[in-house]
Amino acid sequence: MAGLDFTGLPTYGKGGSVHVVVESPRGSTVKLKFEPKLGAFTVARPLVLGLRYPYDWGFIPGTRGPDGDPLDALVRWDVSSYPGVVLPCRAVGLLKVEQRAKGGGRERNDRLLCVPVAAPRDEQILRLQDVSRRELDEIAHFFLAVVALANKDAEVLGWEGAKAAGALVAESRRP
Repeated sequence: MAGLDFTGLPTYGKGGSVHVVVESPRGSTVKLKFEPKLGAFTVARPLVLGLRYPYDWGFIPGTRGPDGDPLDALVRWDVSSYPGVVLPCRAVGLLKVEQRAKGGGRERNDRLLCVPVAAPRDEQILRLQDVSRRELDEIAHFFLAVVALANKDAEVLGWEGAKAAGALVAESRRP
C-alpha cells in the first residue's frame, strides 16, 4: 500500500504562505527523510552525538533545489510537531550554504528559515532582522555541525532576507 506523496502537495497555501512538510521534528536526534517511492518517512542518519534539531525541519513541496531534492526549511517556533505535518509558513530568511555535490564539484543547498502563520508567540517575526544575530549564528553553526562527519564539506555563505527566500521558492518550483 503506497502512502501519500508529500512532495506533490501544493507549494503555496492561503495568503501566499509556503507549505513546509515536517520530516524531523524539533528535538529529534535523527534526520528523517520522506521517500516518495515508499510513501513513507525513513531514517537518513543519526545526528552527531549531542545534537538535536532546534526547530522542526522539513521541505517545501513542489520544489526542487540544485541538489535535486525539495528545498529545505527550518520552522522556527516554540513547539514541535510530527513527521508529515504540513505547516503554512512565512519564509523570513535564507541561509546560503554550499557543499560537496554527490557527483563531484560544489553545489548550493540553501535552507529557508520560516515561521508558521499560526504561531501567535512569534507573530512579531516578519523578517530576518526580527531574529537575533546570536540565534542566526547558532542556526548556521548547527547546520555545519550536523554534517561535520557526513563528508559534505559544507560552507555557510551568509544570510539573506524574506525577498530572497521567496524568490528561491518561486524559481525552484517544479513544472
